[in-house]
Amino acid sequence: MTVQNRLYLDHAATTPVLPEAREAIAHALEIWANPSSPHADGRAARAALERARADVADALGWRHDVIFTAGATEAIAIVAARAKVGGRSYGATEHDAVGAAMTDAAVLAVDSNGLIDMKALEDVLAAGPALVAIQQVNNETGVIQPLTDLAERVREAGSLLLADCAQGAGKRELPDADFIAVAAHKVGGPPGFGALLVKDIAKLAAVGGQERGYRRGTENLPAAVGLAAALKSRAFADAMPALETLRARLEEEIVASGGLVIGAEAERSAAIGAYVMPDVASASQLVQFDLAGIAVSAGSACSSGSMKPSRVLEAMGVPAEIAATVIRVSFGPQTGEADIDRFVAAWRGIRERASSRAA
Repeated sequence: MTVQNRLYLDHAATTPVLPEAREAIAHALEIWANPSSPHADGRAARAALERARADVADALGWRHDVIFTAGATEAIAIVAARAKVGGRSYGATEHDAVGAAMTDAAVLAVDSNGLIDMKALEDVLAAGPALVAIQQVNNETGVIQPLTDLAERVREAGSLLLADCAQGAGKRELPDADFIAVAAHKVGGPPGFGALLVKDIAKLAAVGGQERGYRRGTENLPAAVGLAAALKSRAFADAMPALETLRARLEEEIVASGGLVIGAEAERSAAIGAYVMPDVASASQLVQFDLAGIAVSAGSACSSGSMKPSRVLEAMGVPAEIAATVIRVSFGPQTGEADIDRFVAAWRGIRERASSRAA
């Protein structure tokens, strides 16, 4: 059976391209010249690219450099390889892209709510200047790190802070970090594109090529314009208060139905929640929700398809048998009360069927 009226609750994996971004991309495709070419056509493309760069900075309240990239993963890799500081460290609940880019880094422990252990951070900072990578919003649990406090400690130690803001940019105020990674497809822009925000460009080694020598390859003007349009629309930013209310309502229903909320004691993004359905495997839930026409995931989209155990939940000390029953629900600007009702009804149905089989 095919369910025609699908309900998409996996916006943390990727969210639909906004109408404003689609329109902007279509217009930019008519400016087909290479922005690095010196002729009039190239100069027109360059002017459009720089307008997009300025629009991205303005929409994010950023007053420093913006380097366009192929996404947050590339932005993280650039900083990991080229930040002009000796050491490397990252939080235990960071996205897989961080660990892949910092293979020999020190890993900072987190507490049961996924928040960075301050003693672990102090130990790393005491060892000498380092690049410290800490997410703003965790992509699996929605837990928000206290980056204002963390940034101050990092800066006082002469170290540099890299904030992965893929799940926060365009949705909440950016932290005062030295480097910030942004992903277009998490905020209604095109996939395969993003930006690296840099406070002091002198602290990042250049390699030649485009983007002022910090990235090689032809600039993707349509995608840059699409990201700028998505951020300027404020679709996610304006929706966050309503999503806060919807998520609170969803969690009340889940808890009342015997479920658990991961990271419940921490500040969390209104757009992401991770939930335990006791004794029902995540894989089974995903299949049943999908058959009901509802798209959710089991943690990060980068590992959900393989159903590997979640590093994030393991780092938080969640027992393996509980972690195996967690799904992630994530909202977009158009998510509404009827969507919550439909999800809750499906949740209860799955739980009740599991309980009946176990009886």
